[in-house]
Amino acid sequence: MKNVEIDFVVTESRKALELYEKIFDVERIEVTDLPKGENEVIFSIYGVHFHMLDENPDFHLNAPKPGDPKSTWFNITVEDIKETYEKAMNAGCVEIQPVTELPDYGVSNAMFADSFGYIWMLHQVHREVSLDERVRLWEEKKGDK
Repeated sequence: MKNVEIDFVVTESRKALELYEKIFDVERIEVTDLPKGENEVIFSIYGVHFHMLDENPDFHLNAPKPGDPKSTWFNITVEDIKETYEKAMNAGCVEIQPVTELPDYGVSNAMFADSFGYIWMLHQVHREVSLDERVRLWEEKKGDK
């Protein structure tokens, strides 16, 4: 069997799952119902598996702390960025970057932090732009400074 999953630690995986289900089309795969600190949840967003574990310092499983951002984020391409972003804001997430249109690049993006210390980036592709074209645009904009 071959598989890839993204593993991460949150304070309470069952509560985090409830939050993510308010924002994304989540498919539950496995959800335990054990005491806090022992639970784990496996779910899928658009075919990508995420494996959350409850924080448990005895096993060196530490969740991010408020004000201690991580250099990892989850990038989800969605069909309707404004709708998904609104769901995140209504679920109590914190805006990092509002929905921003990047017409030259053919995308919109936005970023938010959830209450478990993780950052999520949303993308909506409006039209395909080749890598060569994106690099050319980047270099042109950099040269304008």
